[in-house]
Amino acid sequence: MTDINGKATIRILTTGGTIEKSYCESEGTLKNRASIIREGLISSLRLPYTHLELESILNKDSLEMDDSDRMQICSAIARTAEQGDPIVVLHGTDTMSVTADYCFQKMGTPSVPVVFTGAMKPMGFIDSDARQNFTEALLAARLVTPGFYIAFHNRVFSIPGARKNLETGTFEAI
Repeated sequence: MTDINGKATIRILTTGGTIEKSYCESEGTLKNRASIIREGLISSLRLPYTHLELESILNKDSLEMDDSDRMQICSAIARTAEQGDPIVVLHGTDTMSVTADYCFQKMGTPSVPVVFTGAMKPMGFIDSDARQNFTEALLAARLVTPGFYIAFHNRVFSIPGARKNLETGTFEAI
């Protein structure tokens, strides 16, 4: 049996989305500029038994993503999975399930757990769900079997089989 409490490495792939948007005072805009996960989120977590490796793949709102972006994400997942560690993918919520389904269709079941997550409100907002979703995705990546998943609002969904519900502002099984 695997020691679920042992020291572990989790690989984080960032793609942009609301979780990484930042406010620019001079422009008065909320945009994806550069990954702010390391300084804004990871540095504030206490994870003495988890080593995080961070790689930025894209920096886009998920509504702007197309299949070439999804192929880039899928290729990064395949390359990263070769290292044998669980993966958490930070992604915009609007097309998160589309990208996760795309990766499943291209790759089948990966050799490691791949957990997608994001946020409904940017990380810098006081009522953001970014920290909750991120830490839950980190834990899920350590506990689930190899496959694609979405971890969101204290729930974990297998892929294929999940979608964003625009009325409730969260994910649900389909």
